[in-house]
Amino acid sequence: MEGFPLYGWTMPPDQPPIHVLRPGLFTTIQDLGRYGYQRFGVSVSGAMDRWALVVGNRLLGNPDQAAGLEITIQGPELLFEQALSLAITGADLSPTSNGRSLPMWTVIPMPAGSRLQFGMRRQGARAYITIAGGIDGPLILGSRSTHVYSGWGSLAGRALKKGDQLGVGLGGTMSAQYVGRALPASHRPQYRTSPTVRVVPGPQADRFTENALQVLVGSPYRVTSESDRMGYRLRGADLIHRTSADIVSDAVTFGTIQVPADRQPILLMADCQTTGGYATLATMIAADRSLAAQLSPGDSLSFVVITPDKASDLFRSTHAELDRLLPPRSVSDSRAFL
Repeated sequence: MEGFPLYGWTMPPDQPPIHVLRPGLFTTIQDLGRYGYQRFGVSVSGAMDRWALVVGNRLLGNPDQAAGLEITIQGPELLFEQALSLAITGADLSPTSNGRSLPMWTVIPMPAGSRLQFGMRRQGARAYITIAGGIDGPLILGSRSTHVYSGWGSLAGRALKKGDQLGVGLGGTMSAQYVGRALPASHRPQYRTSPTVRVVPGPQADRFTENALQVLVGSPYRVTSESDRMGYRLRGADLIHRTSADIVSDAVTFGTIQVPADRQPILLMADCQTTGGYATLATMIAADRSLAAQLSPGDSLSFVVITPDKASDLFRSTHAELDRLLPPRSVSDSRAFL
C-alpha cells in the first residue's frame, strides 16, 4: 500500500477507527497469507481457519483476501467510533455488544459508540471478526497477515495490545445492503474437540515401517501444550522410522505431518516454515484444515488415510459449495482460499 512504511503505520484521518480496549489472549490481523515467496524462506502465514475467514468476508461483500481479526480462545473488547457492519465466524466465544448477545455467521450492524465483547468459549478455539471494507494496514509482500516469528505484518508483526487503533478499508462505513445476511444454519460447522481429519501418504512415507500409517490412524493423538500457529506437537502411539528421522530438507506446507526422532508427530499449521529436515509420513488435506485449526491444547485428533484423487475431489467440492452459497466477488476470489 503506497505511503505506508514497511513496519508500522499511521492511520489515515479519514478512516473510521476501531479502538482496542482489551486485546484478548492472542488476537492478530490475518488474511489469506502471502504466497509466492516460500523459495525465499517466507512463511505463507494467514488465517488458521481460512474457510471461516472467507465466509465472513463473503457475507459482507468483501474480497476473499480482505484482512480480519483472528481471535484465540479469549476475545478482545473493541470500541467502534463510527457505525460499521461486521460478521463473526469460526469459534463461538459468546460475542456480545452492550450486553446483547450477537448471532454468529451473520452480518451485524455496529452503531457508533458500540462495544464488542466476548465471554465464555462454547465451541472451537479461533473466531474471526470481518469488517465491511476489511481491516486496513500495510501490505507486506502482498499480505496484511501477522507473522509473529518474523515480526512481519500489520501492527509491526505483533498481536493486538491495549490502546491500538485499527483502520478500515474503503467502503467500510455501515451499509444496509448486507445487514442480516447469514450463512444457512445447516452449513455452519460444528467444531469438535476430537475431530477426525483426512490425510494422504507423505513424500517420505517409505522411510517409516510398513505399518506406520496404520499406527497413525489406529488411535487418537492429543494436542500438547507445545502447540501454536506454527504447528501442533501431538502425543500418541510411536511412529517408527526405518533408519533416521532426518532427511535432506524438503518443502513443507500447512498440513504436513513430520515425525522427528522422538517418534511423535508434528502437524504443521499456518505459520509453518517453508522447509523441514524431518521425514513426512502424511499430509492433512486442505478441506480439513478448518477442523484442525479449531483445536487447542488438550484436544485430540484422529486420522484416516484417503487417496490423492479423493483429496482433490474434496478440495474442488469445498470450493464449489461455498461458491454456490456465497458467490465470490470475482473468479480470482473463488480460487484464492484454502
